[in-house]
Amino acid sequence: MGFEQYVPNVHFEQIPIKNLVSNQEYQRNLSQLHIKRTADHFDLYQINPVKVSRRNGINYVINGQHTIEIVAEVSGSRDTPVWCMVYDDLEYQQEADVFANQQKYVKKLLPYEIFMANVEAGNDKQLIIKALVESFDLRVSSNSRPGAVCCIATLEDIYNKYGYDVLQRVLRLCVITWEGEPDSLSSGILRGITRLICAFGDELKDDTFKEKVGRCSAREISRTARERKAGSIGYAEAMLLQYNNRKSRSNTALKWPLLYSRKSNMLELPKQISMEEQQCM
Repeated sequence: MGFEQYVPNVHFEQIPIKNLVSNQEYQRNLSQLHIKRTADHFDLYQINPVKVSRRNGINYVINGQHTIEIVAEVSGSRDTPVWCMVYDDLEYQQEADVFANQQKYVKKLLPYEIFMANVEAGNDKQLIIKALVESFDLRVSSNSRPGAVCCIATLEDIYNKYGYDVLQRVLRLCVITWEGEPDSLSSGILRGITRLICAFGDELKDDTFKEKVGRCSAREISRTARERKAGSIGYAEAMLLQYNNRKSRSNTALKWPLLYSRKSNMLELPKQISMEEQQCM
């Protein structure tokens, strides 16, 4: 039995970028920002073959228009060749169909899978974050459970924007206040605490936070946050309400206007959150 029906009728060639055409109506507009950002972090091992349809002697790019522009940008020449997977038997409508459906059944990598692959690759940032999480007897996980942090994108976001010390303090406050309760290690709680730290710095006392905010469960904090405002500001407000609770005799109230200062506005929850992050809210 032949396997022709399972193997595409293609061949591979190195074709100079100047001999490739990528201006078909079905294609998206080029993103110059994406081209520059990727060129600034160029990695030869991340370059995929360009999918090309050779029709009437012209090499039409079906998939890889950004790839060829990135290579041209980095190399400084459109004479630079790229590896192409060439189809010789496609019509225009078939090309458009291939382009439209190329990602239809592709399973995207989850943040946890990417994070652990970076750990296996020995990349510093992920190794540092993993070690920091484990220093509090927590673990990075793909699922929400006691002592597990599954909001990977949030950990990396805090580390990238504010550094090791802020992420360390955020995790410490979570642990001393709620002792690894799953709801306390959600994306909203972590980002809300980060916002408080950025707004108040050393005025925010860890012991006071533990005593006063810890009177509410993380689930109660989350419920109050959703009733107030969307995103990290809602979580920060819910915790600040408890921190400034007047029933306490201590004079530790923090000034609300600082919560809305520019430096505390930088870590808002993203407009679109992955399914994994939603599970960790």
